[in-house]
Amino acid sequence: MAKLILLRHLESQWNKENRFTGWTDVSLSEEGVKSAKKVAEKILDFTINKVYTSPLIRNKNTVSLILEKLDKKYLPVFIDKALDERNYGDLQGFNKDEIKVKYGEEQVRLWRRSWEYSPPEGESLKDVYNRVVPFYENNIQNDLEENTNVLVVASHNSLRALVKYLEKISNEDIINLEIPTGSLRVYEFNKGSIRLVKK
Repeated sequence: MAKLILLRHLESQWNKENRFTGWTDVSLSEEGVKSAKKVAEKILDFTINKVYTSPLIRNKNTVSLILEKLDKKYLPVFIDKALDERNYGDLQGFNKDEIKVKYGEEQVRLWRRSWEYSPPEGESLKDVYNRVVPFYENNIQNDLEENTNVLVVASHNSLRALVKYLEKISNEDIINLEIPTGSLRVYEFNKGSIRLVKK
């Protein structure tokens, strides 16, 4: 059975500063870099054959650090914008608490976590889903069908979109899904079906 391992990138500087990051290319925080060894230890038990990530530096740096800690820098890494974080539009760069004061906590929650609502000039989770899922079906799923173990390192909403698809989470319930920085979700793929085995 092939394994699919989803890993949200390590803490970025703007995660630390509680800012909307989106497509802004922000490096990992010092704490994020330091956490790489501990996160890599969670993956030690799994064989990885192939890695996918996005062009955002926080994702690429996470891949580099994790593969270095696992002594697997030789693994093939495929980079594609389909796995980028959602575009937070006009909110990018602003402190999340300040935006809550300006627009109200519930409105900001809808922008960040709901299925259909998009921040001003940004993407909804539905928009992200519509680029992530075809990429998964055309690339990652083919690898899994060939019994290739895949690690996907990506951002919060690209992973939320993929988890929604894999776990068949409803449009209403997806608002409750949170994936902390540096956390894993592991799936087993067998004869076309996939199931969550670790989170």
